[in-house]
Amino acid sequence: MTQIKIVTDSTALLTAAEVADLDINIVPLSVMIDDHSYQDTVTISRDEFVEKMATAKTLPKTSTPAIGTFTDVYERLLAESPETQIISIHLTVGLSGTFDAARQAAAIVDDKRITVIDSTFIDRSLAFQVLQAAKMAQAGDYSVAQIVNAIKATAAKTHLYLTVASLDNLVAGGRISRATGFIGGLLQIKIGAHVVAGEILVESKGRGGKATKAYLQHIIEQMQAAPNGIAMIGIAHVAIPKEAAAFEAQLQSIFPDAQILVGQTSPTVSTHTGVGAFGISYLEN
Repeated sequence: MTQIKIVTDSTALLTAAEVADLDINIVPLSVMIDDHSYQDTVTISRDEFVEKMATAKTLPKTSTPAIGTFTDVYERLLAESPETQIISIHLTVGLSGTFDAARQAAAIVDDKRITVIDSTFIDRSLAFQVLQAAKMAQAGDYSVAQIVNAIKATAAKTHLYLTVASLDNLVAGGRISRATGFIGGLLQIKIGAHVVAGEILVESKGRGGKATKAYLQHIIEQMQAAPNGIAMIGIAHVAIPKEAAAFEAQLQSIFPDAQILVGQTSPTVSTHTGVGAFGISYLEN
């Protein structure tokens, strides 16, 4: 009987219980802080990363898992049974080369038994697809093709929005020019963006906290317009737990039937966005 294993990377916002209960295999990305390398969620937690980022001499750098790391995971899982197949789901290629590394590893090991998917998302939005796949794999009644189709359907019902409180990290990381960042910093410019097909589309720019609140209200209005309601919500943040908890309470009152998870975002996102950023993911019914 075919056994399907689910693999993802450490940028997925998943609880420890979800990973254990659904037998999800996590491949960690690496992060370099002042010439010291760490493995995301293995040798450094997300909270520890934010603390170290605040005192680092230079902006930390994240890197994809080595191809050999993927081959080790794939070979271990495939060795369990000749009937085993793998579905490997990863963060958008717009932010990382992780998908390409996974695909190269699959070609080396056995690409007929390994299906690699670009989720076009990150954080809890990526987790929505991983959870859907893992639940179906655990049920044991679905083929790889059926699970892949379900993943695509989940992606089509998923939305991801970002708010960025400071342009400092975007400037340091080369995402925007220093001149733009300097002017934006002086004006306290806040950015609101929608992630579509892996592309970050800036929708809002404004000064101060009011701009962020206005954009969050815009997101709520988009959620309320969902024809069949909201099933799941994810709030990922960078070192602003009180604000995240307050937003969670607001969303729970508006969408009482939705499952909401709040958590610190991954080093990959934290590095690019800096402290004060929000990532809001939601899955329509």
